[in-house]
Amino acid sequence: MPESNQVGIYFLVGEDEKTGEPKLYIGQSGNIGKRLGEHNEKKDFWSRAIVAVSLTNSLTQTHALFLEWHSLKRATEAGRFELENGNGGSKPHTPAPLEADCTEIFETCRTLLATLGYPVFEPVAKPISSTAPQELFYCKRSGCSAVGEYTTEGFVILSGSLGSPEVGASYQNESFAKRRAQLIAQGKAQLQNGRLAFKENVLFSSPSGASAVVLGAPSNGWTDWKSADGKTLNELKRIGT
Repeated sequence: MPESNQVGIYFLVGEDEKTGEPKLYIGQSGNIGKRLGEHNEKKDFWSRAIVAVSLTNSLTQTHALFLEWHSLKRATEAGRFELENGNGGSKPHTPAPLEADCTEIFETCRTLLATLGYPVFEPVAKPISSTAPQELFYCKRSGCSAVGEYTTEGFVILSGSLGSPEVGASYQNESFAKRRAQLIAQGKAQLQNGRLAFKENVLFSSPSGASAVVLGAPSNGWTDWKSADGKTLNELKRIGT
């Protein structure tokens, strides 16, 4: 398309072939079409490209550089996707009026991406509110001390949770063991004082996947996650609805 020959920012979306977890690459270019062609030859994880350009051809390279940096920063903070980029770099010099334009453009991109089914910049856990406190669940089996939140998108293990230091010998090839290893490699969790310590909020597609990573063994998350008064997730979210 003619629009592909101009400045823009793009998002390559796919999944990790080993873990099935969502993966993302964020980039910018003065010639979007040419750049996507290069990625098509050299990057094989992505299945969809989402591109943001100006229909009036008003974006400059400075816009694109700031949007790339800001998008990487916000995607890292949200923690929903494994970023293929690596280091997001430092903030580029951007005059204040142009930065204001970029912030408005970013908010438009954020909304459109979420509408298309890619909430790249949305936090995985709801912020704590004094008017609507979080409904938290706890996994304390086998000496673990993990806290999580059940959401419409899955189950979120909250930062500060502590899990088993290792995976059982007979479960090393299971998907949850690979997910644990991935979280450690990404720095989202680390072995600390004889426990697996979560350094960020981490979203799982199911309660059982979350509790298995915490326990280092197969788990039924619907019964292993319990409220503060001892009711299981199953009782509160399936039987009680």
